[in-house]
Amino acid sequence: MGRRMGLLLSWLQRSGVGTSEKVRSDKKKQGLLSIFANHCSFVTGQRLRRAYQIGELYSNLYSERTRWTLVGSIWRRLQSKHASTGKLVAALAGVFMWEDEKVRDEELHRCGLELQALEKVKNLSASSEKEKAAGQVETGWEVVMEKNNFKVWRRSIEGSHLWEYRVLGSYNDVTPRQFFNVQLDTEYRKKWDALVLKLEVVDRDVNTGSEVVHWATHFPYPMYSRDYVYVRRYDVDVENNLMVLISRAVQHPGVPETQDYVRVHSYQSKMVIRPHKTFDENGFDYLLTYSDDPQTAFPRYCVSWMVSSGMPDFLEKLHTAALRAKNLEVGIFDYASVIKSNDTKHQPSQDRLGDNTRPGQIYA
Repeated sequence: MGRRMGLLLSWLQRSGVGTSEKVRSDKKKQGLLSIFANHCSFVTGQRLRRAYQIGELYSNLYSERTRWTLVGSIWRRLQSKHASTGKLVAALAGVFMWEDEKVRDEELHRCGLELQALEKVKNLSASSEKEKAAGQVETGWEVVMEKNNFKVWRRSIEGSHLWEYRVLGSYNDVTPRQFFNVQLDTEYRKKWDALVLKLEVVDRDVNTGSEVVHWATHFPYPMYSRDYVYVRRYDVDVENNLMVLISRAVQHPGVPETQDYVRVHSYQSKMVIRPHKTFDENGFDYLLTYSDDPQTAFPRYCVSWMVSSGMPDFLEKLHTAALRAKNLEVGIFDYASVIKSNDTKHQPSQDRLGDNTRPGQIYA
């Protein structure tokens, strides 16, 4: 019995020693982790302070837009080497990814090919009613309006409640260059379009000439005003005698949604202009393809009526603005002059980005 008690006491003693050693080991580990955490916190704090100091330095040396261009360039390089990591970091840092959102050359080319549809529609207009009906069944387009100088079609967008609209028109009293420039000049549009509340270029890709535009516009009562953030790219194809302008909605970290407007997330517009002769002689045909979701609670037919009835009014205002430019009543920037043929990359003037001064202003 005494021997058993001795063994029990010995075992308890060893257990107590082991427990105390384990406690000391855990405390030692906790101490090392605490030291490591303090060290990481110190290093991180130092780097954050250094980054803040560098940011302050660049803010004193460069404008805000130039800083964003510099940051965007850094992220593009990071993305090219580490694509997934670059996208994640860019999203967290609020950097606009031009490589993903820019309008590409292929889109401009496809937009130009839609002129084949324009020729087909013009040929159908001269054919019999039976052939017209057959052509409309094949393409899905239906006529909703026809005027002397333009015709409007629409077709349902598959998988949605929205309509896509197509306008085929022509003018003989203004030049293609004037019509093209009037659409692109944001400062001039603020003057001829009374519905504009805000219109400015907020970002630009120096490689392709693509621009991000923030546009706020009045909507008919009782609807709230809407705003659009979209990327646009324009090109003059001298070889094929075409002018192309493409716009589509994007999300940009520099233009967050606000309570002032209802943000439109679905928007696309494509304009192709073909001169009858040259870019600087009166007369041209144009094909406008347009769709957007204004996010209204009205029935589909009401939205369709608003778009189809508002489009002629807009085109008439655009035409009048181009005539004013032709008659030298206003000065507008000549975008076509800074774009060469498709064989070379164009570099539009940097002075048009976020600057009210207009050294490139001309009468076009």
